[in-house]
Amino acid sequence: MNLQAKLIATALCLGSVSMAQAADFEDYGRVVRVQPQVEQVNRPRQECRTEYVQVQQPAQRSAGGSIVGGIAGALLGNQIGGGSGRTAATAAGAIAGAVVGDRVDNQNAQPGGVTEQAVKQCRTVDHWESRTNGYEVTYDYRGRNYTSVLPYDPGQRIRLRVSVDPIVN
Repeated sequence: MNLQAKLIATALCLGSVSMAQAADFEDYGRVVRVQPQVEQVNRPRQECRTEYVQVQQPAQRSAGGSIVGGIAGALLGNQIGGGSGRTAATAAGAIAGAVVGDRVDNQNAQPGGVTEQAVKQCRTVDHWESRTNGYEVTYDYRGRNYTSVLPYDPGQRIRLRVSVDPIVN
């Protein structure tokens, strides 16, 4: 076979291969209906509020006067008593001195009372949100309806990739 015949045969084979393959092209279809695909999502959150409660406050007292008064009373009682009565006089002086010292030291002390205190109360509540996660699109192409789920709303028409395959028996 000569070179020219081989080239013609090769060209014919290459031409028939491309005809046997599927043909793809782009076209448009008319959108008939768009249905958003909505899901409910729970995003819990905290709700807090401040309440005021009454709290009993103890009196503000100092122990310094009792201590100093007790020591001074013990020293004074120790000077007064004699013999075995000295111990009793020291103890009585310490008790009397502590009582007097406490009264002198705390005579201007603030009395206890009721105050209000802020208390923060929090709780977790459900917070449901609607989220669109796609669109069910029904479209018409050459008299037939098709449905697909897309991540966006295509509008009034949809761009299509059309594939044509030959039927082989």
